[in-house]
Amino acid sequence: MKKKIIVLGTGFAAFRFLKKIDISKYEVIVVSPRNHFLFTPLLPSTTVGTIEFRSIIEPIRNIDNITFYQSYCTEIDKANNKIICIDTDTGTRFELGFDYLVIAVGEVTNTFNVEGVGKYALFLKELSDARKIRTKVVECFENAYLPGISEEKRKQFLRFVVCGGGPTGVEFAAELNDFIEDDVKKKYPEISKDVEIILVESRNKLLATFDEKLSEYTMKVFQRQNINLLMNTYITSLDENKIFLSNGDTIDYGLLVWATGNTSTELVKESGFELNKQGKIITDSFFRVKNSQNIFAIGDCAGIENKNLPATAQVAQQQGVYLAKFFNDGLNQTNEFEFKSLGMLAYIGDSKALADTSQYKGTGFKTFILWRSAYLTKLVSLKNKVLVIFDWVKTFLFGRDISSF
Repeated sequence: MKKKIIVLGTGFAAFRFLKKIDISKYEVIVVSPRNHFLFTPLLPSTTVGTIEFRSIIEPIRNIDNITFYQSYCTEIDKANNKIICIDTDTGTRFELGFDYLVIAVGEVTNTFNVEGVGKYALFLKELSDARKIRTKVVECFENAYLPGISEEKRKQFLRFVVCGGGPTGVEFAAELNDFIEDDVKKKYPEISKDVEIILVESRNKLLATFDEKLSEYTMKVFQRQNINLLMNTYITSLDENKIFLSNGDTIDYGLLVWATGNTSTELVKESGFELNKQGKIITDSFFRVKNSQNIFAIGDCAGIENKNLPATAQVAQQQGVYLAKFFNDGLNQTNEFEFKSLGMLAYIGDSKALADTSQYKGTGFKTFILWRSAYLTKLVSLKNKVLVIFDWVKTFLFGRDISSF
């Protein structure tokens, strides 16, 4: 009789594990509130219509010979080797027993308990977040275009604020600026001059994990694109119309996208497992949870003891592949996990990108071609690759769709 593995999550780590696990040796059950894999590196492109939403997702049920339940895991009963789950649509509660448990639930956006963020800011973590942003962006332009509106109110609608100078915040600001330059100026010519993008960052540079020269280059490009940078500044609170900053200034805004980093999920916080300072489940170098033999954790929710790895898709993918091989080898693998960095890429707008690898550090249009090529090859299905290419061509030929629905 095959041993049963339950996998919690459908992100990069879980997806790669599911693609590589030997189904002939194990019964695999997946539990997640999301029934698809999302290619998050291209998520900012969907917020303005450069790429369409469904082009970067792959249904989990496309993986053969696994069982999937669209539900939340609310509790892990370590003593009895079972999990408690609930379906939020129907309220159905159920239990599942396991021989092995793989926790790959990722993390959630960190609000840092800033007043008003949960109620008024928009995040950029899931496809539903991107859809909300895209709808809100179009609404802001349509509201600003109405007759009889005061100049002050019009400028408020057209003031877009991004909090966070990491890859997500930078790439969203870049995509939004492309949308304004390529589409808004043609379709809303009378009000385009009033558009303002503001990026708020608590540190003194953008893309802090990138090479110093690449970070400086990004800031210069953004300044040329008239993206206003508020460095060494953070948001202390906000309401429906106004943002309050640490320097005492206030900003009347139309849209705020909060992209300041991630934190542990409630499941991880309440799991009873030992957590590190970052709130991640502590594992050994084979991803066994500390003080457990049959529970494993991979991806952003996990941290190898005495090792500090970046919370990136690249790391999560390699962990998923490693753990699947570990299981396929009968849990007898003796080689500990070693992360092999392939470098970092980021899009900064106007057909320019950054590449920070051990062999190459580049900027500009050539690197933009590299950025697109690299992500195109990393998409997980032929369908995704074809759709994304089609979206890029469509955007180039006809512009982005500004329909609101």
